Amino acid sequence: MSAPVIAIDAMGGDYGPRCIVPASLSCLADLPSLHLALVGQSSLLERLIAEHSSVDRTRLQIVDAEDVIGMAERPAQALRGRSQSSMHVALELVRDGRAQACVSAGNTGALMALARQVLKTLPGIDRPAMVTAIPTRAKPCLLLDLGANVDCAAEQLQQFAVMGSVAAQALGVDRPRVALLNIGVEEVKGNQQVKLAATLLQQMQGLNFIGFIEGDGLYRGEADVVVCDGFVGNVLLKSSEGLAEMVIARVEALFRRALAARIVGGLALPMLRQLRTELRPSRYNGASFLGLQGIVVKSHGSAGEAGFRSAILRAAEDVQHDLPGHLRERLAQVLGSDNVTASGSRPSN
Repeated sequence: MSAPVIAIDAMGGDYGPRCIVPASLSCLADLPSLHLALVGQSSLLERLIAEHSSVDRTRLQIVDAEDVIGMAERPAQALRGRSQSSMHVALELVRDGRAQACVSAGNTGALMALARQVLKTLPGIDRPAMVTAIPTRAKPCLLLDLGANVDCAAEQLQQFAVMGSVAAQALGVDRPRVALLNIGVEEVKGNQQVKLAATLLQQMQGLNFIGFIEGDGLYRGEADVVVCDGFVGNVLLKSSEGLAEMVIARVEALFRRALAARIVGGLALPMLRQLRTELRPSRYNGASFLGLQGIVVKSHGSAGEAGFRSAILRAAEDVQHDLPGHLRERLAQVLGSDNVTASGSRPSN
């Protein structure tokens, strides 16, 4: 079997190829087994690659795609007549087996719509969900959905829980603790969708569902997988990133205010650097789209070189663990192979 290839939408994101190309080349230099396909305007990509020395072109290919989907375009626009966009071509490489994963920092709505159209969903899954790791007091916790689905039915939250549990197991967590994010831990708390989802999850065998969890419980590490709709998840994710950056900046500012504080700060500098490394958002950049018949990783549109590099590494890890394959097997076990259709949705009653 040939080495796995990751297709990179090189034109997406706020910074485009001037950020994505060096991030990709950095990954190639550090990971000898990695193969990349940069998808975008070939003449521009070749010029940017030429600015770097010692590039192993045997593990790097350029796939031409002149069209670019804008960050503000509506998903419906991306679905109509944009088959030559870098995002669409990168997804087609995965569909056709020429790549095993796709990474993009482009328009999230467009990426979700195109991924569903090109790759299709796994049997039993109505909508894919975005998942990423959130730092806690203990080990990182997987949070989903992060914005792919603003409104979710209870059955979709149930599917997210199953997919999150499988993803955690792939990362080495034995019997992952799965919880629903809620405004309280009591059974009477929450909206109707969350309450009904809890009932569905309590009835599932083989899933370690521990009930409701509040935001502070997430950061205490009380669950390995936390499930919510995309509106709540996206707000929580962005708030977490902003809070981490603010706390570190405030601590550093306090140490700079007076001579005595600067002396203490100098002694604490190694610990501050470690804290910044552990909490910086770029380290956790890269949200996997769970539920597709292929691997797709979404990078923050505003991610810099370090952040996009993390997204590539996330895709490589998903390829290594064959995440879609494990999801397919687990969904057949939990949801029942006789209760799903090949198109990825449940048959109507």
